[in-house]
Amino acid sequence: MRPSKATGTSGGGVRPTRGAVALTTGLLIVFLLYSLAPTWFLLVSATKNQTDLYSTFGLWFSSNHLGDNFQAIWDYHDGVFLRWIGNSVLYSTLGAAGSTFISLAAGYGIAKFEFRGRGALFAVIVGASLLPSTLLAFPLYLVFADIGLTNTIWSVLIPYFINPFGVYLGKVYADSSVPTELMEAARIDGAGELRIFFSVALRLMRTGGVTIFMLDFIGIWNNFFLPLFMLNGERTFPVTLGLFSWVQQAQTSRDMNTLVLTGSLLSIIPLAILMFALQKYWRSGILMGSLK
Repeated sequence: MRPSKATGTSGGGVRPTRGAVALTTGLLIVFLLYSLAPTWFLLVSATKNQTDLYSTFGLWFSSNHLGDNFQAIWDYHDGVFLRWIGNSVLYSTLGAAGSTFISLAAGYGIAKFEFRGRGALFAVIVGASLLPSTLLAFPLYLVFADIGLTNTIWSVLIPYFINPFGVYLGKVYADSSVPTELMEAARIDGAGELRIFFSVALRLMRTGGVTIFMLDFIGIWNNFFLPLFMLNGERTFPVTLGLFSWVQQAQTSRDMNTLVLTGSLLSIIPLAILMFALQKYWRSGILMGSLK
């Protein structure tokens, strides 16, 4: 009997038809354009003055006023925009660092230690990760108002430290990257549990920790409702809340849309830098979590 001719690839898979390839490519191009359109709009709008913003095509350039818009940003209210950027960097860095450490420690404990109610605790954590953060903003404000911490850095940092989804990821990374045999060997050598965690587990979970840190940093940077409830002084605003205050001023007094659009473009630059700087870590970290 003559063997049938292979119709697929060398690995035995089925070769996709031209129509399927064209359809997939077309959908990817549409998704790419949809994803890049807001950034392109910000880039184009940041180069226009107030007149060109309303009188020219929104997705293409006219005369270049980018330098003038930058100067207007720096000069407005004695450079308050730079203060907002600094606040966002502070809140995001400290909040993400604290959340990452707590998430890795809690995830490691749930993954590697047997205790009564572990399954129920993990189920509660998974359920809590499904709650939208906006739903918790007002109850958190009531709690912090009772203890007198509103309009302080702690009113935004403490809620950021507790991240149920980060704890879930910490457990996933602990399960996949910290061998139980290695922990047993460390115990035989006389290492205590804290030393095992800090000297062994944290190093093995470094890639997962970077991924959690990056996700937390981006989430905190873009968070709007928690600072809106907790902070009431312009000098303490993060950049998201500061830009919103400019939008409110545009509705009541002068038109500040040019400043808002230019500030929005500037506000995504730190996130882009973070993504490129940590890409070799978060790619492998996300892949590890997906395989688990």
